[in-house]
Amino acid sequence: MKILILGGTREARELAEIASGERGFDIVSSLAGRVSDPLLPEGVVRIGGFGGADGLWEWLVANAIEVVIDATHPFAATISMNAATATARADLPLLHVRRPGWSAGPGDKWIRVPDLEAAAAAVAGLGDRVFLTIGRQGVGAFAGLTEPWFLIRAIDPPVGNLPPHHELLLARGPFAVETESRLLASHRIDVLVTKDSGGDHTDAKLVAARGAGIPVVMIDRPALPADAIVAANVPDAVQWLRAQSASRA
Repeated sequence: MKILILGGTREARELAEIASGERGFDIVSSLAGRVSDPLLPEGVVRIGGFGGADGLWEWLVANAIEVVIDATHPFAATISMNAATATARADLPLLHVRRPGWSAGPGDKWIRVPDLEAAAAAVAGLGDRVFLTIGRQGVGAFAGLTEPWFLIRAIDPPVGNLPPHHELLLARGPFAVETESRLLASHRIDVLVTKDSGGDHTDAKLVAARGAGIPVVMIDRPALPADAIVAANVPDAVQWLRAQSASRA
């Protein structure tokens, strides 16, 4: 069974490693190519876009793909929607792997917002020194904020316009709570902006913000299609793949 994994996440790499060791599974992983030095999964890897839903459909047909798994970042809305469109057209099963989002707990001061623009509007009244941890894309939504100072952390340098007062910090997680706490203190951060990515890879900043009493602007995830089949973790995804294989036996 030939399987395309739309990847770029830890879950995608773990899934590729496990599935590559299963008899009867032929895995191809696809990365968008937006990170200059990506962590590569095991097995065959293609890097780059498909050219929208039509291009993905053509690639699926040309490469005789039988099953597609969307294990992209929870905020990779475009490729997730393209995958839904292309697999429906090709009549192929599609599974979305989405780790659970974060939930606020006692002591958290979260302000949930629907998108980047709403996050930028919220920041204006919350603080003067902002820790921006939304990745390299979307930073331009904050470029019009001329008063606050921003610490912008990303793996690669952001593209487009940036806020006039900022410092760029290039780093890849995971990060320890102690390290995040020192970072907040040394830069006198008074508000954190992040996306609801979920997982334990980058949640240390939330623990540090709670300890420091700092408000968090939390950007909600884009919605998946209403009829999407979703697995919350890699073991569930592997079981789904095995069921797809058994149905073809």
